[in-house]
Amino acid sequence: MNSLTLRVGLIAALVVAIFAGLTALALERAFRDSATHALEERLQAQLFMLMGTVEVDAGGAVSMPERLPDARLTLPDSGLQAHVTDARGRILWRSPSALGLPMGVGMEDRFLARMTVDWETPGGLVPLTFTVMEDRSGLEAQLSEYRRSLWGWLAVLAVLLLAAQSLALYLGLMPLRRVARELRAMEQGDQGQITGHYPAELKPLTDNLNTLIQQERAQLARYRDGLADLAHSLKTPLAVLRGSLEQRSDTDSRQALEQLERMDRIVAYQLQRAATSGRSALAAPLDVAPVMQRLADTLNKVYRDKGVAFSMQVQPGSHFRGNEGDLMEVLGNLLDNAWKFSRHRVRAWAEHRGRVLEIRVEDDGPGIPADRVPAILARGGRLDEEVPGQGIGLAVVSEIVTAYGGDLRVEDSELGGAALVICLPG
Repeated sequence: MNSLTLRVGLIAALVVAIFAGLTALALERAFRDSATHALEERLQAQLFMLMGTVEVDAGGAVSMPERLPDARLTLPDSGLQAHVTDARGRILWRSPSALGLPMGVGMEDRFLARMTVDWETPGGLVPLTFTVMEDRSGLEAQLSEYRRSLWGWLAVLAVLLLAAQSLALYLGLMPLRRVARELRAMEQGDQGQITGHYPAELKPLTDNLNTLIQQERAQLARYRDGLADLAHSLKTPLAVLRGSLEQRSDTDSRQALEQLERMDRIVAYQLQRAATSGRSALAAPLDVAPVMQRLADTLNKVYRDKGVAFSMQVQPGSHFRGNEGDLMEVLGNLLDNAWKFSRHRVRAWAEHRGRVLEIRVEDDGPGIPADRVPAILARGGRLDEEVPGQGIGLAVVSEIVTAYGGDLRVEDSELGGAALVICLPG
């Protein structure tokens, strides 16, 4: 029931089914009442015609002409019978259609019209009772035929009505499908905002979405520009202080220089942490391979003297959904650490495992002991104090990966060193 079309379609089908059922019951009840009333009136008319053709002599004997008012009265098993009785209930005349049938049996299953009159004869008044009966089978057969025809036509009308409702629903929800297509195009980076023309009911939604997207991008740009300005403003005073302290060799200067380095690391870490944008549903997918290759080419130039052999395997279609700066920061720190601590080889690969992007960077260096993993993932933690660095690279990577809802693992590499694995939701 997560589909709006399915939900509305099921509700419409239920309404049509209830409406068709109630309509069929009402029409069938009306037809039954009408047919029953018509049958009773017909029996009453046949009763009067029978009374109009009867002849009674002075002794009270009853006789009928050979040609009766209704031909069915002369046909056996026609369903229509008639008889005339006296005051004692003795049968004075019986229609040929009732011959062979016991009197009084199955009367509850028949429609009956009866009238008692005092018939005037030369010998005086003779009480006579005229009775006309008809089986229910004829009415039931008529009702059954009507019921089949009624339900058949109602089923056809229900199907046509559901088809019309489905068409109306499809046309009515078409603007929503267009909005969904535009949002997918924005996710894929094909367009920057919703550009279609929509009905008055959807226009406030699309306008608000565009406004929200523009405000988010503008706010993020202002935030990053402000952080860049702050970093640039702090860079010069810190450099001046560091140069001044390095020229002095007393104990206080060394302590002050250590605190200055610590402050520099804290500022760099906090600026990087604040600049992380995190996962965005409308972020255009970034291809991992070009970014990884570009960083590897740069590191080969920086560590030219080490002669590191780099190999890369990236599954086609490996995309990162997020800010390009965040991806470069993560890959840059992982690859830079691999180049620093490797002896001769660095290997990296990326692939999608279901809806998760997995990136693995490994080297043939000394590796990372399991008991040191928490320390190197903490801010300022360093594995080798002799290797240049501030000790915030892996902490920054961990912060960014966490902001995107992923995780960072440290494992042993098949090359003999460390393997750092990050998993990011697709």
